[in-house]
Amino acid sequence: MKNEKYLELENVLPADIERRSFEIISEELGNVSLEKSLEPVIKRVIHTTADFDYLDNLCFSTDVIEKALEAITQGACIVTDTQMIRSGINKKELAKYGGEVFCFMSDEDVAETARITGTTRAVASMDKASKLDKKIIFAVGNAPTALIRLYELIKEEKVKPELVIGVPVGFVNVVQSKELIMKGDTPYIVSKGRKGGSNVAAAICNALLYILRDEENQTK
Repeated sequence: MKNEKYLELENVLPADIERRSFEIISEELGNVSLEKSLEPVIKRVIHTTADFDYLDNLCFSTDVIEKALEAITQGACIVTDTQMIRSGINKKELAKYGGEVFCFMSDEDVAETARITGTTRAVASMDKASKLDKKIIFAVGNAPTALIRLYELIKEEKVKPELVIGVPVGFVNVVQSKELIMKGDTPYIVSKGRKGGSNVAAAICNALLYILRDEENQTK
C-alpha cells in the first residue's frame, strides 16, 4: 500500500508530541538548508500549519530576527488584529521582558470610530495602536486593511514599528497589502501570496519568544 507507513501509529507520550513533530519536519526537509536564524520561525510555522509551502512563502527583511529579538528584550508590545492571535501568543514568555499583547478590535471606541469614518475595525484599531507610547510589533493575520492602514501610518511617520508580521489570509487585497509592507524600510516577516492566518501570526510570535527562551536555558 502506497501510504502504508502513515497507518503505523507511533507510541508518543503527550509531552513528546511537539518534539516528535519537529523531528518529522526535519526528516521531511531532508537536505534542505535553512538559514540558522530563520530556521526556528520557518519550522514552527510548518509545525502549526503542516504546510511545507511556507519554506518558499515566508519572506524576511535583512537581520529581522536579530532586530525582533532586541525589540522584545527591550519591552516591545505586540498588537494583533484578531483575538485568536492574542490568545495564541505565549504571554508569560513575553511578560518576562515587560511586554504585553493588545488587540483593540473589540473595543467600543474602535467600533464607533469605524462606524463614523465608514471604515473597518481593523483600520480603526491600527489608528488606536499608533497612539501607544511603546515599542510595537504588529502581528496581522486576518485583515489586509490593517496592513494597508499600517503602511499609510508608517509613510505618514505616525508609527514606527519594530517589526511587522504580515500574514493575512484570503483573496481580496491580501497579496497587495503584503507587497506594500515589503516595499518599505520597516523590518518584516511576510507570507507572500494568499496563505497565512491568525495561527501563522501567533506561531511566528511564539517562535521569536522561544528563541529567547532557549538562549536563556543554554546560558544556565
